[in-house]
This record gives sequence, C-alpha cells and structure tokens, in this order.
Amino acid sequence: MGKTHSGNTRAAKEMAGLAFALFFLVACSNAEILNKIGVNYGRLGSNLPSPYESIEHLKSMKAGRVKIYDANPEILKLLSGTNIYVAITVPNSQIISIASNQSVANSWVRDNIIPYYPETMIRFLLVGNEVFSHSSDQDKQIWQNLVPAMRKLKSSLASHDIRNIKIGTPLAMDVLRTSHPPSSGTFRSDIAAVMVPLLKFLNSTNSYFCLDVYPYFAWSASPNNISLDFALFTSNRTYTDPSSQLKYANVLDMMLDSVIFAMTNLGYPNIKLLISETGWPNAGDVDQHGANIYNAATYNRNLVKRLTSRQPVGTPARRGAEIPTFLFALFDENQKPGAGTERHWGLLRPSGQPVYEIDLTGNRSLADYPPLPAARNNRPFRGKLWCVVVKGANLTRLRAALDFACNHGNGTCDALTPGNECYDPVSLTAHADYAFSSYYAKFRSQGATCYFNGLAELTTKNPSRPTCQFPSATV
Repeated sequence: MGKTHSGNTRAAKEMAGLAFALFFLVACSNAEILNKIGVNYGRLGSNLPSPYESIEHLKSMKAGRVKIYDANPEILKLLSGTNIYVAITVPNSQIISIASNQSVANSWVRDNIIPYYPETMIRFLLVGNEVFSHSSDQDKQIWQNLVPAMRKLKSSLASHDIRNIKIGTPLAMDVLRTSHPPSSGTFRSDIAAVMVPLLKFLNSTNSYFCLDVYPYFAWSASPNNISLDFALFTSNRTYTDPSSQLKYANVLDMMLDSVIFAMTNLGYPNIKLLISETGWPNAGDVDQHGANIYNAATYNRNLVKRLTSRQPVGTPARRGAEIPTFLFALFDENQKPGAGTERHWGLLRPSGQPVYEIDLTGNRSLADYPPLPAARNNRPFRGKLWCVVVKGANLTRLRAALDFACNHGNGTCDALTPGNECYDPVSLTAHADYAFSSYYAKFRSQGATCYFNGLAELTTKNPSRPTCQFPSATV
C-alpha cells in the first residue's frame, strides 16, 4: 500500500507540476501578447511607402499590434497570417447610419470584418475617433448615436459567433473637466449623458476605455509648471496627490489615473485602459518647443521599456495592470493639417528609414542605443514669426490659398490692393507671402496655423521690403 500510495503521490505531483507549467506558459504567453507594443498606421502622406512595404516595416520592427483609421481591404489582406493584432476603425461619418439600423451594422461587419477574420487577427473594433472633441450640432448627433452604434456592431459580431473582438472608441484627454490632481478627475458635464451609457457598455462587455494621451501637450502647454524630465520618464522626483496620497513619477501616469478616477466617480472603477495613441513629435514649427528627435526617442524608448516589463507596472491607482498601447505613429505624414508637429510623429521617415533607433520588444538596454542629436529647442521660443510661401509651391493651389487668407477680412489683405504699399511687385508669390503673414499674425491667437495645405512655412527672417512692412506674430 505504501508503495502504491507513494506512486500515486508522485503521479499527482507530476500532474500538478505539468498543470502549473502549462499555466505558467499560458500566463507568460498572454503577458507577452498584452505587453507587445502597437503602432498607429496613418496614411495622410503624399510620399508614403505602399501598404505592402508598410506592413513589412511593421513586421521587421516586431510590432505586436497595428491600428488603422479605417478598414482598408488591402491592408487587412496583407496582415493575414502575420500574428499582428489589428485594430480597425469605423469613421465618425458612419456612426449615425450604423446606429439607426441593425442591417447597416450587419453590412458593415459583413463587408469589413468577415472577409478577413480570423486569418487577419482583428481584435479591436474602434467606433469613431475622438468624437467628443468636436461640438457642432452635427457632432453632437454623433455623440448621441455612439453607444447605439457600438451595441449594434456588438450584436452583428455575436451573430457570427465572434467573441474576441473588443469594441471601444478612442477619446482624447479633453473629455475631462478636471484632471489635476489625478484624484479630482471628472468628465465634462456636456458629455455626461453619453459617458454613463458608454461606461456601462464597456463594463458589461469587458472592453477597454481607449485613450489618446500625450504628455507632450501637457508639458508644452505649461513648461514652467511641469518639468521636461517628468514628462520623459527621466525624473528622480515624485508628486504626491494631496487627496489620494498616491505618488507619481511621470506625467503619463497622472493623466491615466485622472481618467480612472473620473470613471470611478461615475461608479465604474474597474474598466480597463487601452492607450490608443501616445508618442512625442520629432520636429515641429519654430515656436513648438520640445519637438525634437532627442525627446521623441527618450519618451518612446522609456515608454516601451516600461510597458514591456514582464511584471506589468500599471499606474499608481492600478498597480500591475496591463495597458495595451499603440504608439503614434509609423510614419511622418506630410499631408496632416495644422501646426508643424502634426506632420512629425513618425518612428520612420517616408523613405522607411528610422527617425531614431527603437526596439519595440523592449529587450534592448537603453544604454545600448547610439547617441542622439542634441535637443536645441526645449525652451519656449520668444520672438517674431512670419508665415511665407514654401519654395516650389504649386501656383494654382497658391491662388486658392491666397483667396482663403484674404477672404477672412479684418483688413488682412488691404495693403495688397492697387495703390497701397504692398501691391508691388504684382506677383502671386509676393502677394501670398504678405497675405499669409498677415493672416497668421491676425488669427494665430484664434488657432490659425501657418500651413495652407503645405504651401506655407514659418520663418524668423523678416521678409518685409522697404516699401512694405509685413505683419508678424510675436510669441
């Protein structure tokens, strides 16, 4: 009996050990999947590689996930069999129609998911993009239809017995009314009627609150109050939340926890976070301090190292929590409108060359990277700026841009009328130089940028002529 008992005990131990080993392997595998870094693949560029080349870049970079801003058939086919998890997006313009009719939702799923799934590992269906960041009457209709659209898409997926695609919606930090200190996190009152149903949906479906979170913007808006090191994960100081007593060592954790507290305040303390966009610009306009390769590499390398840790770090409010993350972005995109930084978030140049070296697996030691170019614009710019035509600008498009600037009134182009001081020389480029500078000087405080669909750029060199003084923006 003793021998038999001993054999049974040994067998039981062996079985228990095997079960533990299998559990450990599965746990490690899941951790590796969750900890893999994703990348946003935007395509607003006139000089970007083909989708095939772009997917090859993602594979060579060992990206664990990719997020696209639509459901492009060519890209979804190319991702088949790659083992890269995929997030696809329903454009904002389609939300109302999907919400209004289950058959429209069914058609969307049938056309954009079923032909590719499961060979293409679609794991996230994102409904809209930063829908609460826009507040026109039409935008507010989208607000009201957001959760109904998500519900109908969920029903469509269920009808195909698809259970492993999470449905969410990426939101910007502007959904918060208060965010500092993190424990005071509160959602805006104008979206409260929509936010509660959204949180209820995410909670009931065990999905993610998807957040576009950029410490760069928080720091650059207040560089005298937030240290750059604190934004780049390199600070040796901490901030203690006076209410929660939680200690923070970086800006990102504070931003994430402010959303966690906001959700908790509405009765949903356990909804998981997903970072749908984060990153740091590698370049920008003259007046966009801190946008440089050194800071971009430092932020993204430290972020990757943090998020790929085998033991998840989480945040002070959620120690050890997994936070799936997508870096923004794969390429610099030269057709993105707005300030200069909008076109310079890429990990890669359009040529496919890295802007700086980065190991998305997190295995490379930070000390093993080569030196970075020195950061020369970390302090806010102080001086005068003019907005002028870029060299080689298309003259047909330039005429339309000139009309756009002059049609804003407020005396923008008065000096260009016949007989006035800036009429001569009578040249489209000369007139556009003046009009762009005048427009930028008059409307910069209202959010105007020096872009004009890629036809203009900022300069610190005064383009005025003896007979024509150009208006400038003083920063």
